[in-house]
Amino acid sequence: MKRKICKTKNERRRSRHTRVRARVEGTAKMPRLSVFRGLKNITLQLIDDEKGLTLCQATTAEAAKGKAKVEDKKGKVADAFLAGKLLAEKAKAKNIERVVFDRGGYRYHGRVEAAADGARQGGLKF
Repeated sequence: MKRKICKTKNERRRSRHTRVRARVEGTAKMPRLSVFRGLKNITLQLIDDEKGLTLCQATTAEAAKGKAKVEDKKGKVADAFLAGKLLAEKAKAKNIERVVFDRGGYRYHGRVEAAADGARQGGLKF
């Protein structure tokens, strides 16, 4: 296999995401928590891959409306934490307790880690 040398940052992320998705699959009882990290916002979705449905979703823009203070976190990281908590609340309303985490090819630090921590603190197990 010939390797492409000049890959962009997003192309490298997409190839990492493809490797992760080969192993991670969500079901109705244990959906996949998918993370998309944009420049301004983070989008979190609970996805049932068997049916191809998004069960619920939360964004940092939605979570920042009822903004509460978060200790030890500032800015976008605090917003990601709140989005994780908001997604956990929505999941509990749909009787979802366990999920499979899909980091989307992003490194597990910063906003991605904060979103996962918020979801854990909200009551999701993964």
